[in-house]
Amino acid sequence: MRAIMVMYDSLNKRMLPPYGCGWTKAPHFSRLAEHSAAFDTCFVGSMPCMPARRELHTGRYNFLHRSWGPLEPFDDSMPELLKEHGVHTHLVTDHYHYFEDGGATYHTRYRSYEAFRGQEGDAWKGVVGGVPRPENGNAREELYWNEQDFVNRSYMDTADKQSQSLTFDAGLHFMERNRDADSWFLQIETFDPHEPFYSQQKFKDLYPHEYHGKLFDWPLYQKVTEDAETVNHLRMEYAALLSMCDESLGRVLDLMDRYDMWKDTMLIVCTDHGFMLGEHDHWAKCYFPFYNEVANTPLFIWDPRSQVRNEHRKSLVQTIDLPATLLEFFGVPLPGDMQGVPLRETIRSDAPVREAGLYGIHGGQVCCTDGRYTYLRSPVPTNEPLCQYTLMPTRHGGRRAFIPNEELQTMELHAPLPFTKGLPVMRTKTVSPSGQHLYPTMLFDTQSDPQQAHPLEDPEQEARMCRLMRTLMEENAAPAEQYIRLGLQQPPPTLL
Repeated sequence: MRAIMVMYDSLNKRMLPPYGCGWTKAPHFSRLAEHSAAFDTCFVGSMPCMPARRELHTGRYNFLHRSWGPLEPFDDSMPELLKEHGVHTHLVTDHYHYFEDGGATYHTRYRSYEAFRGQEGDAWKGVVGGVPRPENGNAREELYWNEQDFVNRSYMDTADKQSQSLTFDAGLHFMERNRDADSWFLQIETFDPHEPFYSQQKFKDLYPHEYHGKLFDWPLYQKVTEDAETVNHLRMEYAALLSMCDESLGRVLDLMDRYDMWKDTMLIVCTDHGFMLGEHDHWAKCYFPFYNEVANTPLFIWDPRSQVRNEHRKSLVQTIDLPATLLEFFGVPLPGDMQGVPLRETIRSDAPVREAGLYGIHGGQVCCTDGRYTYLRSPVPTNEPLCQYTLMPTRHGGRRAFIPNEELQTMELHAPLPFTKGLPVMRTKTVSPSGQHLYPTMLFDTQSDPQQAHPLEDPEQEARMCRLMRTLMEENAAPAEQYIRLGLQQPPPTLL
């Protein structure tokens, strides 16, 4: 048995033809949907990039206990468990956060790995003084890594030189070299279509449109302040990069066809989260409520055992289910701390695996969905108390560096948590950069209001969602201060 995971970053489900988008050019995603089960109700857990990847390894939520950071010494890692059970695990990626202080421990869990440089502001090529900028400027001039991005682009002036292409080249090479071997897991992971939406002209030509402004392919994480023409232009830039992602996906599907790998190879195509492209008058993610453009993600799975294809699944699933699904596929026992559920029967017959799920970002809103209702609960106005529990004091902080000294000075040794394998952890008081606490708590019925445009005032449904949220928080050993911060009455007696 073999398995391949193709993972994108910031892939917006509503921009894909299999989920109803009629104007983007992504024929290979349609081709994939015809050869797999497409999940309609897949939700993120922990946001954004590295918290989601921790879930992909551990199968449990990250955001209730810590922010962005590395795998912890006590974590169960899906690729490492596969490796320990004789499965060769190989990662090919251009996701440069793996190789910063706030990542650092993920890629070494695989048996082998390859990395490709140059995405976003990755400190890759050294050009003293930078390179000449385009005459029409760029909307991201105020950010320190923008200069590095222009340097990186100067080395990727054709599609074959872009790190996405090199990543898929390496993945295809692994598939070719090992097509006759058994017991391997390949993770092909690209940073695209994450911003900046940099693509070559052949992809831009797929989306002709009027635009007379400056170079704009990298939005700020904030409310939309641009005019309608600029908003439309940025959506076209995203779509162009999406079409490049689609072309790369087609190369994987072609190789699976050529060597008839469908008969014994699982294929998972997924993303860590979506992206706001002007919906709800916002760009990007993290600093505003997690509407479904971010939280409800695309997921496609081909399981050669059931051979379900060209069907949609409605059951609620989450990122935490993917490591459990892969472990079960290879016959590896799930560790006791893993809370995700194998999706074998959900793929086969749409069997449900959970009543509700949590999602959110450390220090921001805590959200809950049952697949129909989405409940986005904001903390109390002070957003306190808020603590972080870790043995790896690094995080994303603009420079992706160590937790600041002023926070580390609050550190105290805390008793082991239920999932830390008997290890005590550092607890530090922290202030989240998320601005979600400035937004009101909202409840939506996505069946009658799929665009989440009209928050409900329904005390009965809100009380039910609160009960579900509280139950899930208890099951995930949420710290006592999370209940206080969210105004969810008192913590469970075991936490007092």
